[in-house]
Amino acid sequence: MIPEFEVTILGNTSSIPVHGRNHTAQVVRFGQEFFLLDCGEATQIQMRRFKVKSSKINKIFISHLHGDHYLGLMGVLSSFNLAKRTAPLTIYGPQGLDEIITTQLRWSHIQLHYPLTFFPTNPVASQILWESPFLEISSFPLYHRIPTTGFLIKEKKRLRSLIKEKLEGHSIPIEAIHSMRNGQDFTDSNGKTYLMEEFCHPQPSLRSYAFCSDTRFEPLVAQAVLGVDLLYHESTFLEEDRHRTLTTFHCTARQAAEIAMLGNVKKLLLGHFSSRYAHLEKMQEEAQTIFPNSYLSEEGQTYPIPSSDERTTA
Repeated sequence: MIPEFEVTILGNTSSIPVHGRNHTAQVVRFGQEFFLLDCGEATQIQMRRFKVKSSKINKIFISHLHGDHYLGLMGVLSSFNLAKRTAPLTIYGPQGLDEIITTQLRWSHIQLHYPLTFFPTNPVASQILWESPFLEISSFPLYHRIPTTGFLIKEKKRLRSLIKEKLEGHSIPIEAIHSMRNGQDFTDSNGKTYLMEEFCHPQPSLRSYAFCSDTRFEPLVAQAVLGVDLLYHESTFLEEDRHRTLTTFHCTARQAAEIAMLGNVKKLLLGHFSSRYAHLEKMQEEAQTIFPNSYLSEEGQTYPIPSSDERTTA
C-alpha cells in the first residue's frame, strides 16, 4: 500500500492578513504522519476550519523568525496543552525560537503536559532534520533578510512488492526474497540467479515536496529543490513591482517560475502574496510564461503528490 502524500495550504499571504488570506502555514501528510510547516497567526483557527487533524502533528518546522511565519505557534502549543496532550512534540527552527517559547511559557506560568523538544536549524548549510524508514526531512538555506531555511520532504526507497503469481511453482530461498525486495538480484551457491525484475513489481517513483517560504531570487535554491514533484515558492510581487524585491529580499511570481524551471520541478505552487494585490490572476499568468505548470496556492486546498502508479491510472 502506497501512503498518501499531500499538502494542505492553511495560509498564503505575506506580512498583513488581508483579502481573506492568512499568514503562512501548511500541513504535510504522509500516510499517518502529519507535519506543520510554519505557523503564522490564525494557524490553529485554519486547522479547525479545514478539519486538519492537529492532534496528530508531532513535528513543527519554522522557516524563520518573521512574525507572519511563527506568531501563531504559542497559540497552537497552548491549545495542545489545554487539550491535555501527552504525545511528544518536536519543533525545528532557527536559533532563538526556543528562547522565545521558553520566555512566554515562563511568564505565563504555563507548565506543558507534554514533552517539548527543540532542534535548531542551520541557515547556511543543508542538513537532515528527521528521518524514518520511509521519509526524510531536511532543511536548506534560503536568502532572506534574516536567517531562513526551506524544507525538503523526500520519500525513501521502500521494499519492492513481490509478484505472487511468479512465486508460485518456484522454491525460492528466503535470502533471495530479501535481496529482490531490496532491489538486488540473487545468486545462490549453485550459481542459479533470481532476477529482481522477474519476481518484483516495478518500484514507483519516489515522491518529494519542497517549501520555500521567504527568499530573494537565487539560483542555488533551484539546486536544493532539483527535480521535486511539487514546489511551494514565495511569489510576493508582480513584475511591475520587481524593484521591491531588492530591499525586501522577496521574489516575483516570474522569478519563482524561473527557479521551478531551473530546478526541473514538476509543479509549482505560488504563495506568500503581497497585501497590495487583491486579485492574483496576473501572478499566475506571469509565472506561466516561464513555467507553464505554475498555479496559485489556495487556502483550504489539498494538493496530492501522486506516485508514478497513481499518475498512470489517474
